[in-house]
Amino acid sequence: MHGLINRAVQAFVISTYGDKRWGEIMDDSELGFSEFEAMLVYPEDQSSRMLRALERNLQRPLAEILEDVGTFLVSNPQVEALRRLLRFGGVNYVEFLHSLDDLPDRARLAVSDLHLPGLELIEQAPGQFDLLCQPGVQGYAQVMTGVLRAMADDYGALVILDQSGTRDGADVISITLIESEFAEGRAFDLGAHSL
Repeated sequence: MHGLINRAVQAFVISTYGDKRWGEIMDDSELGFSEFEAMLVYPEDQSSRMLRALERNLQRPLAEILEDVGTFLVSNPQVEALRRLLRFGGVNYVEFLHSLDDLPDRARLAVSDLHLPGLELIEQAPGQFDLLCQPGVQGYAQVMTGVLRAMADDYGALVILDQSGTRDGADVISITLIESEFAEGRAFDLGAHSL
């Protein structure tokens, strides 16, 4: 698994639970190191061992933790670059949803060796969508559920999300858009500002 993904989990744990908790998780995983390097690629077994240790240490289902990681990736100022990448998908939540098919390619433009599984959005009816998350990264659909939830808040949209099983080997996230302008979204400027 790409180190950037493992590093995102690490940043979430340290930001939410502290350095000491991260150290305990890494000790429990018995990998022989204490942090992940963002630009390295790690064997799947190492990432899986870290995730199992994470679940044991936090005493929460891994699916819930990974959904929180997805929310963290959009809402935490430490990872503002990802939010910007996602917001370039459209001016409202529906446009953002339609841009998700291109997300793995956009991510690869930013990090050439980051290969995210494919995403396919299917519009079932007005305001009703299924997002198919192809296999390839453990917990991908759970992280994407957190990302979708946080992006709805970012756009000010009211949505209902449900992980509704699998279809043709892909995990399915059902998305129901209740109201596209439910609340004021977070401010977003197209151009980046330097200090």
